[in-house]
Amino acid sequence: MPTPRVTMSKIRHTLQLLHGGGLSTRQIGAALGISKSTVSEIASYARAANVDWALAQTLSDEELQALLYRPPVPRQSRHLEPDYAYIHRELRRAGVTLQLLWEEYQQQHQGQAYKYSAFCEKYHGWATKLKRSMRQTHVGGDKLFVDYAGQTVPIVDASSGEITQAQIFVAVLGASNYTYACATPTQKAADWVGSIIATLEFIRGVPRLLVPDQPRALMARPDRYEPTSHRLLDELCAHYALAVLPARPAKPRDKPKVEVAVQVVERWILARLRHQRFFSLATLNRAITTLVVELNQRPFKKLPGCRASAFAELDRPALRPLPATRMAIANYKRARVNIDYHVELDGHYYSVPHGLVGETVELRVTATTLEVLHGGKRVAAHPLNARRGAHTTTPEHMPASHRAHLQWTPAKLIAWAERIGAATAAVVRWQMEHRAHPEQGYRSCLGLMRLGRQYGGDRLEAACARAQSIRSPHYKSIASILRSGLDQRPLAAPVAVQATLPLHENVRGPGYYH
Repeated sequence: MPTPRVTMSKIRHTLQLLHGGGLSTRQIGAALGISKSTVSEIASYARAANVDWALAQTLSDEELQALLYRPPVPRQSRHLEPDYAYIHRELRRAGVTLQLLWEEYQQQHQGQAYKYSAFCEKYHGWATKLKRSMRQTHVGGDKLFVDYAGQTVPIVDASSGEITQAQIFVAVLGASNYTYACATPTQKAADWVGSIIATLEFIRGVPRLLVPDQPRALMARPDRYEPTSHRLLDELCAHYALAVLPARPAKPRDKPKVEVAVQVVERWILARLRHQRFFSLATLNRAITTLVVELNQRPFKKLPGCRASAFAELDRPALRPLPATRMAIANYKRARVNIDYHVELDGHYYSVPHGLVGETVELRVTATTLEVLHGGKRVAAHPLNARRGAHTTTPEHMPASHRAHLQWTPAKLIAWAERIGAATAAVVRWQMEHRAHPEQGYRSCLGLMRLGRQYGGDRLEAACARAQSIRSPHYKSIASILRSGLDQRPLAAPVAVQATLPLHENVRGPGYYH
């Protein structure tokens, strides 16, 4: 409705001078200090309202203004309004633009369609009335927003009564608002990554981008422009071919979707659970899962359908398939390689290549395996072993001399000695019998084998016979006999070589070694 540009007193004076008829519009304007166009406008409004000077004198200022400046009667539009909710939903499909949607609208309503500029202006005007999180246009299968809620849920230990606070993880897809939530014991890196993996399995696919905040658990070095992600998050991205686009610190507008989703989960799920007591994380997660399904089935207020139907229509077809195997969540720990080329984890010792003795390595520990990394490369892998004080050793990690030692067993050593002769076999058995463990005699036996290669089997057999005669069947005695040539001298009296050990409860016998 037009608003008068002059006071009501000047409008009345103008009507009075127009009533006399003796002055032109220019003269009336000059007399009243207004333009002649204003005088013409007042005269035009008076004629349209059938108001003359006589009637004007009987009206109040408000009544006169209401008659002169009536609101215009709107014209009946010949245009058909577009379906703005449909446009908003279609824009979330990959490749769909306002230009394409306008062309389809124009073909459907030829002669009654808005021009492209008006079409865009009206849609943007409609979209501004939506919630901020709904105004943003997200392409299907493009972004998954993740965060933790501020609220927690108490978990009561039934045996001790101790109360811990479960953390609530929330994820939402950008295009459909399809929402997932679960409870975790903490907000450590393993909890973040485990929850993201659970989300991908819940939506049965992989989006193009992951949009988290920049918590220390995920970001080794948070930064507004170039944040450095945690090692575990890098593994997640590599395993699922997923790119990460962290929101800027203290910029909630970078992820309004999950900000709203957290609010929805707090009000629609956690508020409904506030009177329940939970004695385990699993029980709490079962309750959350039931309410998440109901949440995704709730109808939208301003858009057609619900989160589940929008997900099936927009996001689900655009998601990439999950990899064949689930990623194993790992923890990392630094360790130094001991002089025996083993590293220690929880009291058990695992071998690494002997050339890394003294080096610092990184242990990657999953639920079932231990990997040893050096310089970013895997140098060893073992299944986890809970036996404290025990060793897990890979032969390839040992020095060559140690590997040769490892290949021999008591049975093999005795069989070798028997091929040399009865005296040598008796000495080898003596080595096994007079040690707390047979393995402790390995080194002496390996020394005898070296002497056999150096001096020959006959001389070794003779040296072993002389060592038995002087009751000194030790490696050093046999080596001394061979060096001095005593093995080649005849014995003072024949020595009865004992081919078998006497029966005794403390003697194992040859069967023990097979």
